[in-house]
Amino acid sequence: MSAPVWQKSSYSGEAANCVQVASGDDGTVGMRESDDPGTVLTTTPESLAAFIRGVKAGEFDHFLRR
Repeated sequence: MSAPVWQKSSYSGEAANCVQVASGDDGTVGMRESDDPGTVLTTTPESLAAFIRGVKAGEFDHFLRR
C-alpha cells in the first residue's frame, strides 16, 4: 500500500488550513483538513463527483452566509 499523495486546490493559495484530497489504492478518494491530517473521510469517485456538481450548482452556498 503506497502513501497517499495529498493535493489541495490552487484556490487555497498559501492558506495554512485547507481541504486536501488523495486517491486511495482501493479506488476510493480520501479528504482531510490540513490542520487535522489524522482524520480522513473516504468516499467513492462517483459520490465525490456528485458533491462537486452540487457545489458548482450553489447547493451549499447557504453554509457560507453568516
